[in-house]
Amino acid sequence: MRKMLRLSIKDIIQKIRNEEIFEAVSEDYSFTIKIDEYVHYACGAVHDGHQFRRELWDNCLHSEYDRWFEEDPKTKEMVKSHPIVIAGMDSRFEYDLNRAPETAIYSDAWGKQLWREPLSDEMKTKSLQKHANFYKVVHALIEKLEEKFGVSIVYDMHSYNWRRWTREVPTWNLGTANIDSERFKNEIESWRELLGAMKLPNGIAPTSKINDTFQGNGYFLKYITSYFKNTLVLATEVKKIYCDELNQILYPEVVASIEKTLRTDLKNHAEAFYNAHKV
Repeated sequence: MRKMLRLSIKDIIQKIRNEEIFEAVSEDYSFTIKIDEYVHYACGAVHDGHQFRRELWDNCLHSEYDRWFEEDPKTKEMVKSHPIVIAGMDSRFEYDLNRAPETAIYSDAWGKQLWREPLSDEMKTKSLQKHANFYKVVHALIEKLEEKFGVSIVYDMHSYNWRRWTREVPTWNLGTANIDSERFKNEIESWRELLGAMKLPNGIAPTSKINDTFQGNGYFLKYITSYFKNTLVLATEVKKIYCDELNQILYPEVVASIEKTLRTDLKNHAEAFYNAHKV
């Protein structure tokens, strides 16, 4: 088994540029990246993290459960078998990797004030540096994939709370408002179909829709799409059927089932994308 390394941002980027195989945690423990092979697709789980800096605890009005409720636990695990995976380790309540830097640090969250006292500039700078470092690595990674393959595809994995909705919502939602839906219409629809056909345990009957609950307005997608014109990012949200979101209980058999299905379906989808769009 390959050893996980602790690396500086400079060293991570250099390994990517050299096309080295490696698995690492960033020097400040804010994200992980794994590259088993340089392929034309990558998986991201920017909201998977739950870490929350100790010096922020006493100033935070949200409980540990409040934070967990809005995070996307186990989204990294759902795609762990794929060759390239990058995932956040810190909670979105410290800084949100799926928001632009100017809005990445919350003052309130879901209608509730977040901090007892406003954060100092020093506290904000610490968090925003981690945000910036993550995107330096994302940029180097996608740059390498486009350089090597001409085109690439990124599966941007998220989950969402369904109990706050007052209507029936889909098991899977694809947000496509900020991608080229005409150019990539076949891949969007085939991904939706694959997700909607997924067999799940516990009698869960999957459904999949496009832009039903979310439209794909996240910064991770927007950043990659703005800088890289030949990379498709599929913002993929799974309804939190894999946990009891009110009682903070995870259902590992559901997570394992999703991971096992995506092990094959995601890889096949990425292969079809490449065959259709390679230069």
